[in-house]
Amino acid sequence: MLWTIAGDIRALLMLPSALTMQVAHPAVGAGVDEYSVFRTDPWGRGERSVRSVLLWVYGGDEAAAEGRRLRALHRTIQGTDTRGHRYHALMPAAYAWVHATGFPVYRHAQRYLGRPFTEAEERQLYAEWLQVGRVLGIHDRDMPRTPEEFWPYYRKVLAEELELTPVARELTATDVSVPPPDRGPRPVRALLRAVWPLLLPPLARFRRFLTIGLMPPDARQALGLPWTPRQERALRRFGLVVRTLVPLLPERLRYLPFARRARARHRAARR
Repeated sequence: MLWTIAGDIRALLMLPSALTMQVAHPAVGAGVDEYSVFRTDPWGRGERSVRSVLLWVYGGDEAAAEGRRLRALHRTIQGTDTRGHRYHALMPAAYAWVHATGFPVYRHAQRYLGRPFTEAEERQLYAEWLQVGRVLGIHDRDMPRTPEEFWPYYRKVLAEELELTPVARELTATDVSVPPPDRGPRPVRALLRAVWPLLLPPLARFRRFLTIGLMPPDARQALGLPWTPRQERALRRFGLVVRTLVPLLPERLRYLPFARRARARHRAARR
């Protein structure tokens, strides 16, 4: 299932919700606040995050190497969180939570952007997500083994751990300064720089709308993020457009380049 959905362009719409849930954990939020370059290099940081996720699913032998690289990268990330507790990025509770957020976000967002998963599909998706966790070095004992075990764990984290940390607040704000994209053809970058002051406010509002809307309602409630019936209707209309149009796109437009190349190699190998 991940081979089909992880590289689909719709996954980019889901990513901000998962990231916000991750940094709402005090330990994760503190680590990102102190060590991440998401403020000074948001486009580069986003590109690297997406590439890493795609490697987990489509990378083959590279997936294991990426898992090792991530663990090595996080070995020196430590400090004190917003509650005054010492943290280390590889603490099982925090490291596993970062990975765990993907499953409920996929499940919730799929109801808007695609066809809702069946019970069997949810079970298969969770099993595949556990497999990806092993690639990242997450021990079996640190993640619930089944969907039935996952939901009590998930609700416990929402109730006892999550809060609107400074980074989570920043990721859902509309008044945060973001530089124009620094990637792509030079003429496009020049044009974006010229019109960025006009584009940024509506883009920031749209990002907040999708971040909160595609976040599972119980997580949204745990963070105290507002969501109105009017916004819900708007999200349903947006979702209808997306789930109607995206499946009609050719694969070169529907899938991100890394995923598209992996899928093409797989088809060629089967011939």
